[in-house]
Amino acid sequence: MAWALPILLMWEPADARASTISASSVSAPSSIEQLVAEAMRSNPEIAAARSHFVASTKAPIQAGTLENPQISLQEFTVGSPAPASGYETSDFYYTGFGLSQDIPGPGKLRLRSKRAEKESKLARAEVELVERRVAQRVRETAADLFYLTRAREILQRTRGDLIAVARAAEQQYRAGTANQQDVLKADLAATSILKDLETNRADTSAAEAVLKAMLGREQDSPDIEIGEIAPTAMEIDPARLGERAEESSAELRMARAMVEGSADALELARGDYWPDFTVGYQYLKTGPGFRDYYMLTVGAKIPLYFWRKQTPAVEQAAAEKAAAENRLRSARLETVSDLRSDAAAARAQEKVISLYRQALIPQAEATLESARAAYRAGKVDFQTLLSAETDLLNLRQGYFRAIADHEKAIARIRQIVGDPS
Repeated sequence: MAWALPILLMWEPADARASTISASSVSAPSSIEQLVAEAMRSNPEIAAARSHFVASTKAPIQAGTLENPQISLQEFTVGSPAPASGYETSDFYYTGFGLSQDIPGPGKLRLRSKRAEKESKLARAEVELVERRVAQRVRETAADLFYLTRAREILQRTRGDLIAVARAAEQQYRAGTANQQDVLKADLAATSILKDLETNRADTSAAEAVLKAMLGREQDSPDIEIGEIAPTAMEIDPARLGERAEESSAELRMARAMVEGSADALELARGDYWPDFTVGYQYLKTGPGFRDYYMLTVGAKIPLYFWRKQTPAVEQAAAEKAAAENRLRSARLETVSDLRSDAAAARAQEKVISLYRQALIPQAEATLESARAAYRAGKVDFQTLLSAETDLLNLRQGYFRAIADHEKAIARIRQIVGDPS
């Protein structure tokens, strides 16, 4: 059995080997808010939404402007298709110059411009929604990365403790004061930490890849290190959760913009019952000795097949408006429900964090120290000591998991209300 512990010590986890890599491969510790600010500057999804909004601001003036006029040139010959035939001999010959303009029915230009303005307003709400969702994902991923980093440190520290326990158990076994099973259990517990470290390494790499993509960084850029996280205080009156959601939710703002846009679309569809017009004017130049002609024309596009075009269009727009109103109601109910759920989760995690910090971890540390002393004195068996080590490991990991979960709940609240304070 003397070979078991040396082999265990030679089997070094990937994270321990990675610690020998140059410090230049890891960026300086960043706070979550620094990462959020970087995402606001560099995230391609946000950049695309902002560009779309800027483009949408150019639409209202276009929608409210008349179509380009049409200029025409005509030549009317007499007796032959050859150019200028009849120029000097017939008063029917002319060369005409004309201008025509399409004019939409009453109020249609205003309605089109108004609808384009609502589309721009919708694009602006979409920018805010994308920004908040990206910020939420950055905060949640950074919180997970913070937990994984601290969990790795705890696992490495616990593995060192278990190796020391394994050494002590082997020494006692050689002295005849411990049995071989204790040594085997110590070896197994220390080796099991290697599995957890490898899983942690894979999860960390995945979280960093996701976070780099959201920050607009290349995947071969330095790894991201998250600085210390203190639980964010949340000061929202539970009675005002619904009010805060109505005031600040980007999703509700976007849903309301969709309702307003659908109302304008319905009004525009009803306006299509009115005819569109065309106004034209022509000057007809005749040959010498003949009087010139002047022609004014007014045309109208009559909605003759309104029961097949305009009426179904109005019904379609009315149905779309009803759908938008129902989506708004659904979004309102879901948003308030999510806000209440996340607020309750954040408050619960605050209590759990306090319980870990003030009671569970100190008690587990004291229990472990007592078990170590008692085991050295031969007053408790090895399983008691191993259980104390495992309990402290789980509690320390649970503490940082609670902090990460608390910050993720706060991130979801911020996505809805913007600022929880």
